[in-house]
Amino acid sequence: MYGDALSQLMDCIVLIFACVGFNVLLVFIPISWALNFALPNQHTLIFVVSFLAIIPLAKLLAYATDELSIRVGQTLAGLLNATLGNAVELIVSIIALTKCELTIVQSSLVGSILSNLLLVLGMCFFAGGMRFSEQGFGQSAVQLNSSLLTISVIAVLLPGAFQMALQGQSSYDEPSTNSNILKTSHGVAIILLFIYGSYLVFQMFSHKALYSDSGEHVQQTKGYEGQNPWLQLRLYRRKIVKSCRPTGDEEAAFNPTVPTEGANLGCESASMDTDSVIESYMSVPVSLGLLVGVTVLVAVTAEFLVDSISGLTESGAIGKEFVAVILLPIVGNAAEHVTAVTVSVKDKLTLSLGVAVGSSIQIALFVIPLMVTLAWIMGKQLTLLFDPLESIVLFLSVLTVNYVVQDGKSNWLEGMILICLYLILAVTFWFYPGTLLTGVFVNTEVLSSSSLGTTGIFLC
Repeated sequence: MYGDALSQLMDCIVLIFACVGFNVLLVFIPISWALNFALPNQHTLIFVVSFLAIIPLAKLLAYATDELSIRVGQTLAGLLNATLGNAVELIVSIIALTKCELTIVQSSLVGSILSNLLLVLGMCFFAGGMRFSEQGFGQSAVQLNSSLLTISVIAVLLPGAFQMALQGQSSYDEPSTNSNILKTSHGVAIILLFIYGSYLVFQMFSHKALYSDSGEHVQQTKGYEGQNPWLQLRLYRRKIVKSCRPTGDEEAAFNPTVPTEGANLGCESASMDTDSVIESYMSVPVSLGLLVGVTVLVAVTAEFLVDSISGLTESGAIGKEFVAVILLPIVGNAAEHVTAVTVSVKDKLTLSLGVAVGSSIQIALFVIPLMVTLAWIMGKQLTLLFDPLESIVLFLSVLTVNYVVQDGKSNWLEGMILICLYLILAVTFWFYPGTLLTGVFVNTEVLSSSSLGTTGIFLC
């Protein structure tokens, strides 16, 4: 009995490393750890090696999630992947909270929402659109998720509006206003946590069918009529570069549901169409163990990467706002990025939305208010007052995504629109120096107006 279980476990381990690409890059994991302790001042070298180490870990997490979705369904698998992916941000935020260094982390949480909503979701739509003319998903569930994101954005905008509405009055009292903003943030954080708990009950129990990947509420996916122009372009490029062996791509160019030839048996679940009978080659305990183990490795490696990026910003060659809003979320959510894009090509758009949009909801309704609540418990009085540009950008991004997904269908052009919007934000934050408005910690002792400056926020 135990011998059979051990044999099955060994077969799963061999299967993991045989099916997941980039496994040769796993050697960079111990190298990045060794460099962090042996050469802590070599920030550029640590950054490059740590980035290469995260790539195979992201692929492993994507493979484990795909296998788990076959066993437990796309909704629960997407929730697990989003939770484990956001564990990195949560751990880093708690550490920063104890050190009163939440300025970059606060921006990175906003950047993580932007990255998931624009970059990840856009890449999912674009990658899926390269194979399918239109991909369908549950319109009602996505609209509900958009409403939840809108509520979280309103909660972020209200403290800034609160302060701006009172600044122009002659009776404006800065310490009193800051105290009221702090109390407002505490109350709003508790309400947001309650909303997130209700959302979990709604998604997992009372309206579980609404988040399923099949049913009348899900729009049907449509393939290209006749030839797939993207696969035809790929074949044309291959003929120009070199003559190659005939592959299943030629047949797939006319029928997007035909898998390519040469796929080995172990990786068959990664290439078969969703209309076919897909078999999982990993048990649920092994899949969960792989998810947890890889998430821990990603968290540690990403921590080294964050430290190296912080050293790079000291030279002034790259701004902290760009690092916090753009670079850190991309690195911290690398596993989620790979998972969502990989499964979207297999027409598992429900899982992609569960990872991308679900992760954004979890950060907005759980991670951010949880940090405010933890700070309240620890006596580090943290508010929901964010940088004004970050708050406005977050609102506009949620509004854009709401327009894109309202019809329950996606195509490659909608994906390209979201990606280009993210690139526009990246260019903006490259030149944006940031404001002192992100100094959001409040000391328990009352500070004088002169020590507060003009931001109206107490400093830690």
